[in-house]
Amino acid sequence: MATEKPIGLLLCNLGTPDAPTPAALRRYLAQFLSDPRVVEIPRLFWLPLLHGVILRVRPRRSAAKYASVWSDAGSPL
Repeated sequence: MATEKPIGLLLCNLGTPDAPTPAALRRYLAQFLSDPRVVEIPRLFWLPLLHGVILRVRPRRSAAKYASVWSDAGSPL
Protein backbone atom coordinates (compact mmCIF):
# COMPACT_ATOMS: atom_id res chain seq x y z
CA MET A 1 0.00 0.00 0.00
CA ALA A 2 1.47 3.34 -1.05
CA THR A 3 1.68 6.14 1.46
CA GLU A 4 0.87 9.65 0.40
CA LYS A 5 3.55 12.25 0.87
CA PRO A 6 2.56 15.42 2.67
CA ILE A 7 1.93 18.47 0.53
CA GLY A 8 3.01 21.93 1.61
CA LEU A 9 1.79 25.31 0.42
CA LEU A 10 3.85 28.46 0.73
CA LEU A 11 2.19 31.85 0.25
CA CYS A 12 4.47 34.85 -0.20
CA ASN A 13 3.67 38.52 -0.54
CA LEU A 14 6.02 39.83 -3.19
CA GLY A 15 5.12 43.45 -2.66
CA THR A 16 2.45 45.81 -3.84
CA PRO A 17 2.35 49.09 -5.73
CA ASP A 18 2.43 52.36 -3.77
CA ALA A 19 -0.99 53.37 -5.10
CA PRO A 20 -3.66 52.03 -7.48
CA THR A 21 -2.51 54.30 -10.32
CA PRO A 22 -0.95 53.48 -13.68
CA ALA A 23 2.30 55.26 -12.73
CA ALA A 24 2.65 53.37 -9.43
CA LEU A 25 1.78 50.07 -11.10
CA ARG A 26 4.34 50.73 -13.83
CA ARG A 27 7.09 51.29 -11.23
CA TYR A 28 6.08 48.18 -9.26
CA LEU A 29 5.84 45.94 -12.33
CA ALA A 30 9.13 47.24 -13.73
CA GLN A 31 10.94 46.42 -10.51
CA PHE A 32 9.22 43.06 -9.97
CA LEU A 33 9.38 41.79 -13.55
CA SER A 34 12.99 42.93 -14.05
CA ASP A 35 14.14 40.44 -11.42
CA PRO A 36 15.78 37.48 -13.22
CA ARG A 37 14.58 35.19 -10.41
CA VAL A 38 10.97 36.01 -11.33
CA VAL A 39 11.20 35.84 -15.12
CA GLU A 40 13.72 33.33 -16.44
CA ILE A 41 13.57 34.40 -20.09
CA PRO A 42 16.94 35.63 -21.45
CA ARG A 43 17.17 39.35 -20.69
CA LEU A 44 18.07 40.13 -24.31
CA PHE A 45 14.50 39.13 -25.25
CA TRP A 46 12.66 39.91 -22.03
CA LEU A 47 13.64 43.52 -21.32
CA PRO A 48 12.57 44.89 -24.74
CA LEU A 49 9.25 43.04 -24.36
CA LEU A 50 8.81 44.30 -20.81
CA HIS A 51 9.63 47.94 -21.55
CA GLY A 52 8.27 48.04 -25.09
CA VAL A 53 4.91 46.34 -24.58
CA ILE A 54 4.03 45.16 -21.07
CA LEU A 55 4.84 48.34 -19.13
CA ARG A 56 3.02 50.47 -21.70
CA VAL A 57 -0.21 48.42 -21.64
CA ARG A 58 -0.59 46.48 -18.41
CA PRO A 59 -0.50 49.29 -15.80
CA ARG A 60 -3.40 51.15 -17.44
CA ARG A 61 -5.45 47.96 -17.65
CA SER A 62 -4.69 46.89 -14.08
CA ALA A 63 -5.12 50.22 -12.25
CA ALA A 64 -8.93 49.97 -12.05
CA LYS A 65 -8.70 46.42 -10.69
CA TYR A 66 -6.28 47.52 -7.99
CA ALA A 67 -8.47 50.55 -7.17
CA SER A 68 -11.50 48.28 -6.68
CA VAL A 69 -9.83 46.49 -3.73
CA TRP A 70 -7.82 49.44 -2.39
CA SER A 71 -9.07 51.11 0.82
CA ASP A 72 -8.30 54.36 2.61
CA ALA A 73 -5.80 52.37 4.67
CA GLY A 74 -3.98 51.27 1.50
CA SER A 75 -3.46 47.94 -0.17
CA PRO A 76 -5.25 44.92 1.31
CA LEU A 77 -2.04 42.91 1.01
